[in-house]
Amino acid sequence: MRSSFESTTGTHLAEVTDLFDFAESRPQRPEVATGERQRYRTVWISDVHLGTRGCNADLLIDFLDHVDSRTMYLVGDIIDGWQLKKRFFWPAAHNDVIWRLMKRARRGTKMVYIPGNHDEMFRQFAGLDFGGIQIRRKAIHETADGRRLLVLHGDEFDAITLSHRWLAHVGDAAYTLLMGLNRWVSAIRRRFGMPYWSLSKHAKAKVKNAVAFISRFEEIVAEAAGARGVDGVVCGHIHTAEMREIAGIAYYNDGDWVEGCTALVEHFDGRMEIVHWADEIAKRNPDATPALAA
Repeated sequence: MRSSFESTTGTHLAEVTDLFDFAESRPQRPEVATGERQRYRTVWISDVHLGTRGCNADLLIDFLDHVDSRTMYLVGDIIDGWQLKKRFFWPAAHNDVIWRLMKRARRGTKMVYIPGNHDEMFRQFAGLDFGGIQIRRKAIHETADGRRLLVLHGDEFDAITLSHRWLAHVGDAAYTLLMGLNRWVSAIRRRFGMPYWSLSKHAKAKVKNAVAFISRFEEIVAEAAGARGVDGVVCGHIHTAEMREIAGIAYYNDGDWVEGCTALVEHFDGRMEIVHWADEIAKRNPDATPALAA
């Protein structure tokens, strides 16, 4: 039976209200009841790419079941509209991610959703609130220690996405192919009890042009944030988690839930940290091998 969310997606997500009513349903995988939840002032996640085989929904579900925060930012590409328009793929675990995000809003967490280029269909609803989730094009976050951070997805500063949309789609197809290879590698490693390792992330780190692009992207984003008079910037888009200072501006990228499975978190004293969730699972249970996208 097709779920209400699947029907919405099948019609190119025409009725956004159907999505935000999703919290009234029940997840296939109940929340884990644990008293060991990690608590943060703020959490940022992005580039989940629900609707694709590369999405590591199981790790994200585990993250959401073990982490609480006063505020959570969804920094774009949560749903991959590009891929859903080509081929429908929506397993139960992707429903469960949406349910958990909606339930978090209903429980009082301040939720801010900043759509990216892959879920740009939601940008038309910027300024509105649905089910306790605020949809915005960008936001200003003030940390516990008084710093002002600009929060945006980051595709605004990607010349390929802006000027050559057809090339961006070609690159997306190539990336999808690489992620297919990544799933085979992950399956083999799981069979032999080996920990998670991302082939695509490794390849990107080794390709000189990719490294140069990432470095230039970070510099451009930090420069734009400085011009807006803020102390720092939080973004996603390039699937590369990072924390560094660029020309006096704090640059933060929360990474993704396809390759790195990372989140950016703010502690209650304003200290920032990138959390690598596969490592957190390993610390919790050294004998466990995380269930990854197959």
